[in-house]
Amino acid sequence: MADATVRGRFVWHDLMTPNPAGSHEFYAKTVGWKKQSWDKDPSYLMFAAPSGPIGGTVEARAQTPQWLPYIGVTDVEATIATATQKGGRVQTEPTSLPNGGLYAVLVDPQGAEFGIHASSAAAEPETAPQLGEFSWHELATSVAPSVAFDFYASLFGWDEISQTDMGPMGMYLVFGRNGKQLGGMFDKGSQGKPGGAYWVGYVSVGDLDDTIERAKAARGSVLTGPMDVPGGDRIAQLMDPHGAFFALHMAAAQAAAPAAKASKPAKSTPSTNKAPAAPAPAKASKQAKAPAPKKPAPKKVAAARKKSTTRDRPAKKAAPKKKKPAARKAAKKKSTAKKSIPRKPVKKAQGKKGKGKAKTRKRGR
Repeated sequence: MADATVRGRFVWHDLMTPNPAGSHEFYAKTVGWKKQSWDKDPSYLMFAAPSGPIGGTVEARAQTPQWLPYIGVTDVEATIATATQKGGRVQTEPTSLPNGGLYAVLVDPQGAEFGIHASSAAAEPETAPQLGEFSWHELATSVAPSVAFDFYASLFGWDEISQTDMGPMGMYLVFGRNGKQLGGMFDKGSQGKPGGAYWVGYVSVGDLDDTIERAKAARGSVLTGPMDVPGGDRIAQLMDPHGAFFALHMAAAQAAAPAAKASKPAKSTPSTNKAPAAPAPAKASKQAKAPAPKKPAPKKVAAARKKSTTRDRPAKKAAPKKKKPAARKAAKKKSTAKKSIPRKPVKKAQGKKGKGKAKTRKRGR
């Protein structure tokens, strides 16, 4: 039977950063998120996608910048009890929110941080991720993905959907709930990546290459990609100017569609100051910095597209005027003797080369 509760859903994302203002500026330029204050606490600034708030910033100067995903639960205390029995630990004790919700921050046995949240409101229907929302969540861990999965499955009831042997990259485990994929897990140690375990969220975009260019222009760095993945989707992993990892995801349907304007920065401000569906804000922890994965050199993005030129259409020939009955005979006589004069060809206007690019057209877990 399908689970209609929030248990196991990714419901919120906090960005732990030393520069909240700079982070809002970067993500606004890159994925079009608007800055919006929470009506329950105006000092807490949220990221608002076209569909509404999806996360917020928390100033954290004493720890590694990172995105902290929150996963929905129906009972915070019971989830904590299970997590500690399975080798996890509590980093932030259960904390009440002004909107009646309750959250806590946990650490899994391999060191990956994540939050849990129980809402005071009834669960809304589960829908497919929209452009600008997080569409995939990936756990880079230090053990076999099946071992890491057992811990999270006991907390959130996730299902193992598939495991794929990626050769030198090891096994990649896809997990989900109610038959829908939510994300994946892999052993980064098998890929030669040192450091602790961590979660990475993928943002759904309509044009991957264009979004990458905007991120680079805003001082972001490309770590991996862009690349194709099984199923026709395209992804890239990046780092924002302050050191937080995040990723981009363009679904195959977006790649096949004509220019999707939704991936561009939204011009309209999201609706009202709604209270976030999940936690806000989490307190910055004093945990020591974990070594970040080595950053490979950025890859060159595809060359600029050529702008098509237009051709002048030849002028239409004017239709002959009807002659009066009295002059028909004379005109007929003249037409037999008169030879057709060839028309002077019209020169084709050469199109100017445009400097702009032609518009084209976008894990979660």
